[in-house]
Amino acid sequence: MTSSAPGEAFAWIWLPGATAPVVAGRLTAVGAAVEFNYGRSYLERDDAIPLSLPELPLRRGAIAPLDGLRIAGCIADAGPDAWGQRVIMQHLLGAGATSADPVDLHPLTYLLQSGSDRIGALDFQASATTYVARDHTSAPLAELLEAADRVDQRLPLSPALDRALLHGSSVGGARPKALLAGGERKYIAKFSSTTDSFSVVKGEFVAMELARRAGLDVAPVELATAMGRDVLLVERFDRTPAGGRRAMISALTLLALDELLARYASYAELAEIVRRRFADAPGTLRELFARITFNILVGNTDDHARNHAAFWDGSALALTPAYDICPQGRAGGEAAQAMAIGPDGYRMSQLGGCVRAAPTYLLSEEQARAIIDHQLAVIEAEWDDVCDAGRLTAVDRDYFWRRQFLNPYALEGYGRAG
Repeated sequence: MTSSAPGEAFAWIWLPGATAPVVAGRLTAVGAAVEFNYGRSYLERDDAIPLSLPELPLRRGAIAPLDGLRIAGCIADAGPDAWGQRVIMQHLLGAGATSADPVDLHPLTYLLQSGSDRIGALDFQASATTYVARDHTSAPLAELLEAADRVDQRLPLSPALDRALLHGSSVGGARPKALLAGGERKYIAKFSSTTDSFSVVKGEFVAMELARRAGLDVAPVELATAMGRDVLLVERFDRTPAGGRRAMISALTLLALDELLARYASYAELAEIVRRRFADAPGTLRELFARITFNILVGNTDDHARNHAAFWDGSALALTPAYDICPQGRAGGEAAQAMAIGPDGYRMSQLGGCVRAAPTYLLSEEQARAIIDHQLAVIEAEWDDVCDAGRLTAVDRDYFWRRQFLNPYALEGYGRAG
């Protein structure tokens, strides 16, 4: 941990319906950990909401992170993940970033150095009285791609490229990405990596579009090109037309875990939280089950708890659209999902196991099979059309089909009707 870590930062929030932020409280470094104090003025507001429950209830005094965590999960949700941390390390350390470890920088450093146009309704400032956004004019897509490539290859950035990429450093995930504005809409631009061994961007486009056609609630996506390369544009859903921001909490935070404990995350435990705390629990559980089975059908085994989230209005939770359905590299048959599907810890990427776990999601076997059979039918019927829309070559299609998409292992023992 560097000795130059900031001692404090202030959390600002866009309250539901608001178009400007207010200060919510102070974050204080306590060694490697971070405590949170709500501000008195915030607690006195009639419209104040807890940033997250149960970890940050509205009360006076210092609130330590939950056991096992260094920082409140809702705060970590608003901070940069692996990719954004690399961008900030490159910005602060220059050539030294190559040999540095992400833990060399304090969590408050990442919060104060990352861009203000972050996911959700929080931002972080050095001041409790003056809000100054750390945003820069959105750069052209080609410049963002060039900057992402240089970070990916551990190469230095020019000041202009550094500023352009730093704007999107608060976006989570491990792959190269940036924030992009297009008229009234905002996007997350996902780039290919210099280490990719297959068309990851096109694969995600196909998976997301097939998910939409299968009836899942997903973020709209577009496929663009820059410098002769594919770029996936994922439309943001955490912003309102009036200029407000929607608070979001990741499944990892709902499960009171962080990245070091993410292997313990479970869909079954998330389903229990849905039953207790979500609006429209039956509908949400059906959607969650459908996302699990669709991930299996398209080979997305990176369905970890940061890749699921809920909107939070201070009293109830509602599942956000799916935003990261990305088929993973796969050579053989057997595979497992990142989160356990059933209460028995079952996580294998097979539809039969999902059907057995259906009661966890308040579904009968017949209902579970209807969801799966519909997804199978849509993938088979729409495959060629979606691949055409994604400009997949014959080589790309042959690579994905029956490997990531509809891998025979997923169907083993399922006993599909008809």
